[in-house]
Amino acid sequence: MSKARQLADLGNVYDDGALSNRNVIVNGAMEIDQRYGGSGPNTVTDGNYNVDRFGMYYSGNAYSTQQSTTAPDGFKNSLLMTVTGTSTPVYSFFGQRIEGLNSARLGFGTSWAKTVTLSFWVRSSVSGIYSFAITNNNGDRTYAVNYTINSANTWEYKTATILGDTTGTWLTTNGVGVYIRFNLGSAAARLISEGSWQAVNADGATGSTGADTWATTSGATFYITGVQLEIGDTSTPFEHRSYGDELLRCQRYFQMTNAFALFSGRGTGTTTAVASLPLTVPMRASPTLTTNGIDTRGYTSAAVDISNGTPSVHSYSANDNLLTLNLSSFDNLLDDRVINFQITGSPNGATGWSIDAEL
Repeated sequence: MSKARQLADLGNVYDDGALSNRNVIVNGAMEIDQRYGGSGPNTVTDGNYNVDRFGMYYSGNAYSTQQSTTAPDGFKNSLLMTVTGTSTPVYSFFGQRIEGLNSARLGFGTSWAKTVTLSFWVRSSVSGIYSFAITNNNGDRTYAVNYTINSANTWEYKTATILGDTTGTWLTTNGVGVYIRFNLGSAAARLISEGSWQAVNADGATGSTGADTWATTSGATFYITGVQLEIGDTSTPFEHRSYGDELLRCQRYFQMTNAFALFSGRGTGTTTAVASLPLTVPMRASPTLTTNGIDTRGYTSAAVDISNGTPSVHSYSANDNLLTLNLSSFDNLLDDRVINFQITGSPNGATGWSIDAEL
């Protein structure tokens, strides 16, 4: 790309209102992997995550996922998916649910809806036609686009411009504002013709023959990175954010505690307690916990058994960096006695507890 073209593109971006914070996608460079710490391959079940903010959805076929260090120039990581089960899928896609508070600036569902451009780097062992779709939370507005992977096992840059949708209901709250889905072989009934907004729910566009072949080819691989959604009709160079900035954005939706971390509380009876667990950043909504145990430390009353009870969230405010937890299944606690608690267990193969407020 010439310098003159780059300057013209930057001018277009300025006209559209942003030179920084252009990218609506979180973790588009696939750098953050809190759940697995870069390990893999991982068997991620339908509806769950590998790298942060990118969910995996499949039924009928199966694939493993992992953060990969295979990446195009200018990137460190990608998301890799590998086919492990080759039955014809009912649905097969991955993508990101974008929070309405972040996608509100797109204006979808209003008279001033913005034109947007989606761009990304992709590589697959199976060449051919693939597709993606943009949908709303209700699943009754979809725009689908086909793109072609021309050569197997080669990084290629793809870009598509989508006219903003002036109709439909698009949330601007902390729910799902915009949903980006990358089709990896969903059945024909879940696909639509490309190039226009339609009042249906779909995973991609008809004619995605490459994706169909990928889903039924044992060992087939698909890599993606540099995913960027921005306002305007121009794809600009990927907006690299610092690792720390991207991590904090991801932790609004998911956080991992350290194993053996300590936090404080007080007894509320002989077997129960209430405690406060600090968070790194305020989360999108009251989260759910995945835990494997909790112990007491520095408690000077009678012997206290390790708790096998799962902590529940007693209260949480979206403006707070603090969870208040109900704890149970102890023995010999004293009411109102201050207690130090220690986190144990290793959910998802990582250390600590998982704290989940994903969309």
